[in-house]
Amino acid sequence: MTTEPTVTDKLLTFLRDNQAHFDVVTHRPVTTSEEAAQVRGTPLEQGAKALLFTADGDPVLLVLPANRRVDSRSFKTSFGVKNLAMVSAEELRQLTGLEVGAVPPFGHLFGLATYVDEDLLTNPRLAFNAGSRSTSVLLDTADYERLAAGTRARFSRE
Repeated sequence: MTTEPTVTDKLLTFLRDNQAHFDVVTHRPVTTSEEAAQVRGTPLEQGAKALLFTADGDPVLLVLPANRRVDSRSFKTSFGVKNLAMVSAEELRQLTGLEVGAVPPFGHLFGLATYVDEDLLTNPRLAFNAGSRSTSVLLDTADYERLAAGTRARFSRE
């Protein structure tokens, strides 16, 4: 019996197949961006926080620096969205098969449009959970920009 590849397996295969420059870090399970930065030994703002929302009813992935919050008004104005709401933990599990905090910043892995906050892209490398709360990837930002196919805008705040 063959097992279905995990999100982590799919992500790492995708990065390798596309000649991305990255490192994998295995660590104790983390639940917050602050804990993740600490166990990775990276600055908080280098973290790529991937949050699942619905925009006028359609699920979308918003990716922003881990030290910032989504500015709903800016996002809605930038993309002509009337209603923006974060999904519940149960909806997240149904859409991705993952728990809160484990979602990598690549919406295409789940058939989701990806929106990337421009402030995140000022880092030389990004750090993010890779389908697990105990596995992180450190990825060159240029490779992330090339591979994520995200729509760029400013939609985060302190």
